[in-house]
Amino acid sequence: MFHLVKEDIHLNEQATNKTEAIKKIAAALTSAGFVGEGYVDGMLEREGQAATYLGIGIAIPHGTPKTRHLVKKTGVQVFCFPEGVEWGDDGEKAYLAIGIAASSDEHLELLRQLTHVLGADGVEERIKNIQSADEALAILTGKESLEDSQFVINESTLLLNIQADSLATLQALNASRLKQQNAVNASFITNVLDNTPNYLGDGVWLNDSREGNLKNAIAISRTVSELNQDGKPVKLLITISAVDDNVTAIVNNIATLAYNQKLNLLIAANSDDFSNILLSGSQSVSSQRAETQSTTSSASSESVGSNGELSREFVIPNENGLHTRPSSVLVKLVKEFNSKVTVANIDGKNEPVSATSLMKIVALGAKKGSRLRFTAVGDDAEQVLDAIGKAIESGLGEGV
Repeated sequence: MFHLVKEDIHLNEQATNKTEAIKKIAAALTSAGFVGEGYVDGMLEREGQAATYLGIGIAIPHGTPKTRHLVKKTGVQVFCFPEGVEWGDDGEKAYLAIGIAASSDEHLELLRQLTHVLGADGVEERIKNIQSADEALAILTGKESLEDSQFVINESTLLLNIQADSLATLQALNASRLKQQNAVNASFITNVLDNTPNYLGDGVWLNDSREGNLKNAIAISRTVSELNQDGKPVKLLITISAVDDNVTAIVNNIATLAYNQKLNLLIAANSDDFSNILLSGSQSVSSQRAETQSTTSSASSESVGSNGELSREFVIPNENGLHTRPSSVLVKLVKEFNSKVTVANIDGKNEPVSATSLMKIVALGAKKGSRLRFTAVGDDAEQVLDAIGKAIESGLGEGV
């Protein structure tokens, strides 16, 4: 699955011909860490075999099977050429070129994602006149406006106070409603049904998928049945589909509730309350969180003075950063050791949080390339930091 982010979009580019354009795109793929040196030769060879021009001003240059071994990870670089570059066999111009790094036939998946773009009315004129990364994302993801990237909580989102026989039932209900919203595809549904959601506390569970996300959406199911999963109560499940950074705000609000042990607000909320709690956040809860963070930081600093500490910095290599899945792997790893471990996003707020709290880690907003500082206090501090370093290097279960 190709995940488009603003950092992968290059505006106002120029090239005298498609060979020069491909070399620029290949250099960007290399610089971003998607491919190794020499991948450009495969891209040029592929173009010589047949033009990668799709029509309506879009080209998708990519390598050949012979250069797949140079692909380090799946990714794209999007170049906007406002003056156009002659690309098609009949002299057609490309105004948008999507350079692809893929180790298999993943470019076919991108073509499927672009199906809605190719058939949209007036899209060629929009492509010629792209002015911002947001506008490029809106076109490539099929959004008619940037409002389509916002999370919405309404009757189609909520299923409250129902009878259910298991957490798996809630998983299926949420996945079905996201599918009805055209927010996810089959791979998302398979992923969320095959994996147990993450437990946040107070009977509240959360799941997502790194595959099959088509647009930002949320589904919430709450049961009145007495359920449990692995000895933990099951009262409410939140399932999130996310395609861009707009997920950060809602995750931060969930993290705030978990941090302050206020998840019970979701258990008591009526349909009108959910938007205020999850999308807008609670001012009173945010205030309490700030006070709690201040107290925690002070206590942490005292424990450091008395017990000693070890700190190390690691860079996140995951394409989509620390979303729920890799974060849960990290939490599980840290809990296997005795030392108290905190983590801070140096490129974010740089405030340490517990490395055993899933929502606190997700709320760090760590993206690919973010620097995290881990601090461990205890008799196995060095061992836990060694283990964290190896786990991050290997992609925290995702592979990099």
